[in-house]
Amino acid sequence: MGAVHGVYLKYVGLSAVSYAGFTMLLANDPESAELLTLSGGFRNIVAGAGAFSASSLFRTSALRLGAAAILKYSTILNGTIACLFKAEVGMGLIGKSSETGQIPLWSYILYFPFHLPSTLYTRIHANNDAKKKPPVPPASEVQPGWYVGGCYSDKLGKEWGGVVDLTVEFPEKCINSTKHYHHVAVWDGVPPSPAKIEEAANFAVEARKSGDVLVHCAHGRGRSTTLMCAALVRAGLFGTWQEAFEKGIKPGRSVCKLNRRMRDALTEWQKKYVDTKKMT
Repeated sequence: MGAVHGVYLKYVGLSAVSYAGFTMLLANDPESAELLTLSGGFRNIVAGAGAFSASSLFRTSALRLGAAAILKYSTILNGTIACLFKAEVGMGLIGKSSETGQIPLWSYILYFPFHLPSTLYTRIHANNDAKKKPPVPPASEVQPGWYVGGCYSDKLGKEWGGVVDLTVEFPEKCINSTKHYHHVAVWDGVPPSPAKIEEAANFAVEARKSGDVLVHCAHGRGRSTTLMCAALVRAGLFGTWQEAFEKGIKPGRSVCKLNRRMRDALTEWQKKYVDTKKMT
């Protein structure tokens, strides 16, 4: 999802809304509530089938029961993902391939309460960007040959020397139009570690020799901006990440933002990989 600040709260919200829907559906249906108690989990559906009489089960609305089960699962899944966001762990849970940038079918099936709202929100966000005056493009050239964008950057129809993908929640759409691909698995709103920033920045600089470079996340706001700051420093265009952000990126894509954790990660990266090398 797209906000740079407090992104995990959106998944807290999804979990809360799902739980509210779950309780509302079962408020006047004690038999279904017994089958889907939070303490019993989905196994109560199977166990309950033997405990209830045939007439009792007949009275239970299959549609209501199914909807309640989905909402309960969404409550648990999105609550868990919110915790993983906050802890900055578990990115491999979604199953995205770092080689091909694709997400397997099982992930979409198993985690549909996560994928569906993420995709819907991002599509709406991209449509709203296109309607703004001036419109926010899928990707922007912030320096000659250097692009910051979102997951719909393929709409530019460009061939890339390299693509740095910082999403776990979307498949890579530019995989067939780039010579080199590098995946950094991070949750929305969460920066890579300084070591991952350094690795990806060096990849971007090397890929630039093969053509234009795209660094993208979901919306081209935070994660991509974080990495591009380091890449522009590594390319020798700016001396510090702060200068790269204010002078190298913001003028070309004004919607770019950095939250506190992103700034802290860049400051640590600068100190460990740039300033230290200058002193040696």
